[in-house]
Amino acid sequence: MSVVLSEPLLLPKAVAQRGEARALGGLLGLALIVLAVAVALPVAALLLLSFYGADGSFVGLANFIAYARGPNVLASLGNSLWLSAASAAICVTLAYGYAFALMHSCMPGRGLLRAIALVPLLAPSLLMAISLIYLFGNQGLLKDWLAVLGLGPAYGPFGIIAGSVLWTFPHALLILCTALASGDARLYEAAASLGASRWRIFRTVTLPASRYGLLISYVVVFVLVITDFGVPKVIGGNTQVLATDIYKQVIGQQQLQMGAVVALLLLLPAGLAFWVEQRLRARQSAALSVRAVPYRPSPCKPLDRALLLYCGLIAGALVLVMGVALFASLATYWPYKLQPTLANYNFDLMDGGGWASYGNSIKLACATAVLGAGLSFLTAYLVEKPRRFAAARGLLNAVASLPMAVPGLALGLGYILFFNAAWNPLHFIYGGMAILVLCTVAHFFSVAHITQLTALRQLDREYELVAESLGVPFWKTLWRVHLPVLLPTLIQVAGYFFVNALTTVSAVVFLYSPETTLASVAVLAMDDAGDIAPAAAMACLIFLSAASGRLLLAGLERLLIQKTQRWRAA
Repeated sequence: MSVVLSEPLLLPKAVAQRGEARALGGLLGLALIVLAVAVALPVAALLLLSFYGADGSFVGLANFIAYARGPNVLASLGNSLWLSAASAAICVTLAYGYAFALMHSCMPGRGLLRAIALVPLLAPSLLMAISLIYLFGNQGLLKDWLAVLGLGPAYGPFGIIAGSVLWTFPHALLILCTALASGDARLYEAAASLGASRWRIFRTVTLPASRYGLLISYVVVFVLVITDFGVPKVIGGNTQVLATDIYKQVIGQQQLQMGAVVALLLLLPAGLAFWVEQRLRARQSAALSVRAVPYRPSPCKPLDRALLLYCGLIAGALVLVMGVALFASLATYWPYKLQPTLANYNFDLMDGGGWASYGNSIKLACATAVLGAGLSFLTAYLVEKPRRFAAARGLLNAVASLPMAVPGLALGLGYILFFNAAWNPLHFIYGGMAILVLCTVAHFFSVAHITQLTALRQLDREYELVAESLGVPFWKTLWRVHLPVLLPTLIQVAGYFFVNALTTVSAVVFLYSPETTLASVAVLAMDDAGDIAPAAAMACLIFLSAASGRLLLAGLERLLIQKTQRWRAA
């Protein structure tokens, strides 16, 4: 008797592979949906609203024409461009000299000077602006210096440029240190053997080798400044820029359509700069030589002393700015009664939500760190390791990289338009902590995704090939191989999200409710109310909390490595 089979018999391995494919496809689809909701759809809502009127009717380019006919549009656009360009030029110039001293000299104290230069990463940009008010404002310690130097009042272009340079300095420094660390010792030895002076070696070897790092750092600082909202809001005075125009249109005049128009205008230079930065990074990576020998600087006492003086002045300026803000937060009544007091830390008597705002910020930072680190690890894994679904993985990588080109104010406005819509089934999260967490994760997602993607690419693909040949499911390989190896990177990414969630202003300034006010937004509210000392106190508290969080995560990272990764030492 013969038996007819409707389907061929499947081997257990084939069944397992089919199940893995379905699981991977499901994870890819879920990740795409999450990023579409968190990034793509809010940006699309921002774009669509700019073509509609306040009554919901389609008006085409009427909103753009109305804004272009405004009396201050050219001033805002021009100020945004030239202030960003000037801030980037000054910041990159100062940071290049500092990075050269750290990487190409034998001056003493390089570790301490590097640590001091990176301190502003833990503070909100508002802290720098507030400190400049105490230094150069109407009651500032050094207010007469501006008149002597002919720099004009503190409130205006000088304040915006100075504050922007201070808070973006470590961002440029990190990029330039990386660029200068990749110098090829063979070129320096060849130049020295030919009798070239140190100045000529710098002009013909060091500077050309780091040119892409210079250009990338300039573009990064330019984007950070043009999209920053805190510094021009606090110390900009009557100087109009696009970032503050969005705030005025949305908060001051409740014109969401015009706010969307300004946000799109701000998106254009940011997107163009992002494209340029990506092209420069591609060229830089192609210029590296596999035979390069790491450069080790040789001592030169006159040069080392000069660079130590240069770095000491910049580090002293950073310490002065941070120290003045901390001292002012403890002063009884600046500048007439400077006895220390904790009265300025009694936030419940001030505008901005009181101590509850600080508690909300801690909750936001913790939730953002956990969700952001986990989601960015998952998306990086799905992009890099599976061999199926190439098109979906490419789309996922593109959507994950999109937030890098979207300013925080534009993303926050897009969240209002998308999540506040009555038809949206996710409308219920609007006004709560969940939307703040989601927006903050989306705003800083690209850097975390790229960081974890880079770490995953350092793992040989043989891990996956061996696991497949042994019939090990991908989730076991993920749990037992990829996750343990990337644990240090995962914790560092969590720290990145934690610090940025504490210090961000632009991404959340439109989304908080009376129950979910944040510490960074409270600084703005107290500054608007004239409570400068309490604003400085809250900004210092944010800085101390960010530093404490980073220290705790660093301790956790060290403990986990000792417990689970002794093979690294071996």
